[in-house]
Amino acid sequence: MSGVALGIEIVSVFFLALFLLHRYGDFKKQHRLVTVGTLLAWYLCFLIVFIIPLDVSTTIYNRCVARHAITPAPGNISVLIPTPGIVSNATTEHHLPSSDKLRSSDNSLEECSKPWSYIPRGIMPIFWRVVYWTSQFLTWILLPFMQSYARSGGFSITGKIKTALIENAIYYGTYLLIFGTLLIYVAVNPNLHLEWYQLQTIGIAAANTWGLFLLVLLMGYGLVEIPRSQWNGAKKGYLLMKTYFKAAKLMTEKADAEETLEDFMEEVHKINECIKYNHPLRKCVDTILKKCPTEYQEKMGRNMDDYEDFEEKNISYPSEKTLVKLHKQVIYAVQRHRRTQVQWSNLLEQAFHLEDVAKNETSAAKQFVHTFPHQEPESWIMRRLYTPRVEWYWECLLRLWCSRILAVILALFSMVVVWSECTFFSAKPVLSLFAVFIQQAEQTHNYIYVEVVCFLSIFFLSICVYSTVFRIRVFNYYYLASHHQTDAYSLLFSGMLFCRLTPPLCLNFLGLTHMDVSISHQNIEPTAYTSIMGSLRVFPLIADVFYIYYPMLVLILCIATYFSLGTRCLNLLGFQQFMGDNDMTSDLTDEGKELIRREKRKRQRLEDGESRRREWKERYPTNREDTSRNRNVNSDQKEPAYTEMTTNRSSRYTRASNRTERDRIELLQDAEPLDFNADNFSDDPLDSESLRYQPGGRYLSMSQSNCRIFDDV
Repeated sequence: MSGVALGIEIVSVFFLALFLLHRYGDFKKQHRLVTVGTLLAWYLCFLIVFIIPLDVSTTIYNRCVARHAITPAPGNISVLIPTPGIVSNATTEHHLPSSDKLRSSDNSLEECSKPWSYIPRGIMPIFWRVVYWTSQFLTWILLPFMQSYARSGGFSITGKIKTALIENAIYYGTYLLIFGTLLIYVAVNPNLHLEWYQLQTIGIAAANTWGLFLLVLLMGYGLVEIPRSQWNGAKKGYLLMKTYFKAAKLMTEKADAEETLEDFMEEVHKINECIKYNHPLRKCVDTILKKCPTEYQEKMGRNMDDYEDFEEKNISYPSEKTLVKLHKQVIYAVQRHRRTQVQWSNLLEQAFHLEDVAKNETSAAKQFVHTFPHQEPESWIMRRLYTPRVEWYWECLLRLWCSRILAVILALFSMVVVWSECTFFSAKPVLSLFAVFIQQAEQTHNYIYVEVVCFLSIFFLSICVYSTVFRIRVFNYYYLASHHQTDAYSLLFSGMLFCRLTPPLCLNFLGLTHMDVSISHQNIEPTAYTSIMGSLRVFPLIADVFYIYYPMLVLILCIATYFSLGTRCLNLLGFQQFMGDNDMTSDLTDEGKELIRREKRKRQRLEDGESRRREWKERYPTNREDTSRNRNVNSDQKEPAYTEMTTNRSSRYTRASNRTERDRIELLQDAEPLDFNADNFSDDPLDSESLRYQPGGRYLSMSQSNCRIFDDV
C-alpha cells in the first residue's frame, strides 16, 4: 500500500496543478516552454505540501521502531525483558540466542503497527533531494531567464536570449554577492571549516531566510482575510456593492487599455506605411502585424502592391531597436486589452447574477428566476437536479449559512495558527496546539489521525499563503487573472514565488508540530525533509533568533489586516480600495451601479430583438420564401429594352412586391435610443486611411466594382 499511496498523490497533484494552470493560462497561445516551466514549478510545490504528511507518519513509525530496537551482539543478542514473578518494574538482562532475535523483533513491530502509507527507508531522502533542488534551480536560474525571454520583443531566438541575459545580469550578480559574503564569513570564522556540506547549508539558509521573510507577510494577510471574506460574503448586499465598485474601477482600466492599444496601433500603422515590402526590416514589421488584433490587421493590411524602391526616397526609417521596443509594447498592450474585455464580460455576468439573487430573496413562489438565460447550455444532470426551487434554496438561504459556518471554522483555524506561531519555540511545556495533537496521536500510534491532522494543517497554511499570491497585484506587471487571461510573465513569476515560499512553509509547519529536532531539542530521528536541509547551526543568528522569533510577527500583521491598515494606506496614496465608510467608495459604487444598469438595458434590448425575430420566423415561415421566389421570377421574365424603362419597371415591381417585406423589416427594427458613448462614434485614427485601401492590402481602384459589366448593354 505504501507505493500505491505515494503514486496516487503524485498523479492527483499533477492533475490539480494542470487544472489550475489551465484556468489561469492559455495553452494555445502561450509558448510551450512557459507552460512546461510553470506547470513544473506549481507541480513540485503542491507535491511537497501533499507528501509532507506521509513523511511525518513514516518518521513517527521509524522512531517507534528505534525505541524498541534490539542491538545484536556477536553470536547472541542482549535485550532487557521483565523477570517473571516479580511485580516491580525492575528488569534483568538475559542473553538470548540469535534464533530468538526474530521473535523479539516481531513483538516490537506489533507494538509499532506499520502505517498503511509507510514508505521504506531510503526513498524519501532521494525524493526530497530531487524535488527540492529542482525547484530551487527553477526559481533562481531558469524561471527568471524565461521571464525575460517571454517579455522580450526580439524577432529571433538569439536576440531574445541576448536580451534575457542582459536583463538578468544584475539579478544574478546580486545573489552572487550575497552568497560570496556568506562564504567569506564562513571562511574567516576559525570554528568553521569550508566543506561541501557547509556550502550547501549556506545556500539553503539564504533561500529559506528570504522565503520565510515573505512567507510571514503573506500568511498574516491570509489568516485574517480568508475568514473575513467568507463572513462578508454572507452579508446581504455586500457582494453586490463590491461588484459595483469593481465595475467602476475595471471600466477605467478598460478605457485606458483601449486608448493605449489605439496609440500603439497608430504607431504600427505609420511604420507599416513607411517600411515597404522590399525593406530589410519588412519581416520585423510583419511579425508585429501578426500580434495585432484582427480588426486592426484588416484595416492596415499589407501594402504588397507598392513596388517603390525604399532607397529612392529620403525617409527616416526606424531602427531595429525601435521595432523591438514597439514589438514588446504591442504584445503587452494586446494582452492587457484582451484581459480587460474578458474581465468586463465576466464581471457583468456576476453582477447580473447577484442582482437576480437580491430580487429572488423576496419571492413568495420560491422559484429562482433569471433575468437573462444562461449563455452556455446546461447539462441534462444539472437540469434534473439543480431545479429552480433547489437553486432558490441554495442561493437565497443555504449559501449564506454555509458561508457563516465556514467563516467561523476558518477563524478558529487562524487563531490556532497564530497561537502556535507565537509559542512553538517552547519545548517544555509544549504550548503549540499542532505539537500537542501530533504527540497525542504518536502515543496511540494512530497514523490515520496523524496524516489527517497534518494534511488539514499544512493545507490551511498553504491556502493562506497561496491565495494571497493569487490575489496580490503589482500594478500591471504581475496579475493572475482567471479565464485564461494571465500573461506569460505573471505565470512564471507565480512559479518563482511558489518555489521560494514552499520550502520555508514546510519547515515552519514541521516546527509547529515539533517534528523538527532543532525545535524539540531531542536526540531522535528527524524527518527525511529536515535531514536534507542540513543543520543551520552554521549561522546561530539565523537558527536561534530569526527562525524562532520572526514568525511571531504574524500576530502584528494579523492585527493590522483586521483593522485594514494596509487598505487605508493605499487609499490615502490614491489607490482606490473598497471601504464601506469612505466617500470615494460610495461614489465609485454609484458609478458602477449606473454602468451595470446601462449594460443591462443594452442586453435587454438585444434579447427582445432576438425574441421578436424568432417569433416572426415561427409565425411566417413560408411568406418570406414565397415573396423572394415571386420577386426572382418577375425579375427574370421582364427584360427591358432601354435603361430608363428598366429603372421605372424595376422600381414599380419593387414597390409592389416589397411592401410586405418593408413592413416586416420595420416591425423587426430595434428602435434603440441613441447612446452617446464610444460604441457609436469611431475615434479610430485609421478610419481615414481605410478609404485608400481595402482589407488585405487591396486598393479601391483594384477592388471589384459594384456595377456589373453588362449594365450599359
